[in-house]
Amino acid sequence: MDLRQLRYFVAVAQHGHITRAAEQLGMQQPPLSQQMRALERELGVALLQRHPKGVHLTDAGRLLLEDARRLLGDADALRERIGALARGDQGPLAVGFTSSAAAHAFTPEALRACRSRYPGITLVVSENNAAEITEAVAAGRLDCGFLRVPVSQPAGVALHTLLHEPAVLALPRDHALAAGSGPVELAALRDAPLVLVRRPGAPGLYANLLAACARAGVAVRVVAEVERMMTNLNLVAAGVGLSVVPASMQGVHAQAVVYRALDPGIGLDAPLTLAWRRSAAGGPTACFVGLARTLAAQWASGRAALGRAGREAEAAGRAATVGTAAPAGITGADGNIGHHGHDGHDGHDGHDGHDGHDGHDGREGREGRDGIREVAR
Repeated sequence: MDLRQLRYFVAVAQHGHITRAAEQLGMQQPPLSQQMRALERELGVALLQRHPKGVHLTDAGRLLLEDARRLLGDADALRERIGALARGDQGPLAVGFTSSAAAHAFTPEALRACRSRYPGITLVVSENNAAEITEAVAAGRLDCGFLRVPVSQPAGVALHTLLHEPAVLALPRDHALAAGSGPVELAALRDAPLVLVRRPGAPGLYANLLAACARAGVAVRVVAEVERMMTNLNLVAAGVGLSVVPASMQGVHAQAVVYRALDPGIGLDAPLTLAWRRSAAGGPTACFVGLARTLAAQWASGRAALGRAGREAEAAGRAATVGTAAPAGITGADGNIGHHGHDGHDGHDGHDGHDGHDGHDGREGREGRDGIREVAR
């Protein structure tokens, strides 16, 4: 007995006539009659009472009809579920992120977009450092991971840079550099106490900072190493030392921390990177990776347009009379990062033309973290 025979039997039962059932099934009457007799022989019981005007179900036939409909319905539902899983429309998706990646507004936006476009995908989110996220993706404990500068690339793990933003200097509000203007040069960090994330956890950004200092002959003091970048900023707020963080984290502890741009010549980049297993060619992982890459391209394009608008606004401001206030959220010619609470869209740096995600303030950063919690629920 197979599903095909059960479908034939249900059609015969519904029509009460083998010839009409054969027409519906697109087959000849003799082969259908043979299938019904074969089913009766296999079950060892008569299922149909045949008469000149058609057929009636026996008691055994009525019992089989009930179970056959249930079995066929379950088979159809199973086929749909498997198809949805193959298409990536359904199933669990484990996504990890670092605290600094979560602070970027793109991360919760991507998760929300996934929930909206693929309601059958169940997101399971978690936070960890970059090294552990990369290892978890390689081992299959995570499907995808958002991180900043990759710390390694195990075999089978794909890494794609979604977005770029500069790193900024975070310093206690009472620090001497907090009152300055313009980008901070590397020489200003000589003998400065630095708070860094431990190298095994997230060496990329900080290794690049220390390498730049070494090349410039600038000696610094690492006074604390922590597990998470948010802990980094907690210690900066407490006055322990200075640190470097992605620009999208500006505004965290705004009452105690000042954020200043670094000299672009230092070349400290804080990318937003997506990691996943190359073997995940289908299913929810493939759907999410494709969605994230598409959204990132749109995001970068939109932010670039806003950056151009910022440069045009600044040029118009310079052409105006001396003393005219610059448009809200556009920085002046000295290129200071706006840490006074302008929102992300108004906080673009018109002088250096960074993309819009370079100017998110504390409120937007907090919204990003709230967005992650909202997605996790």
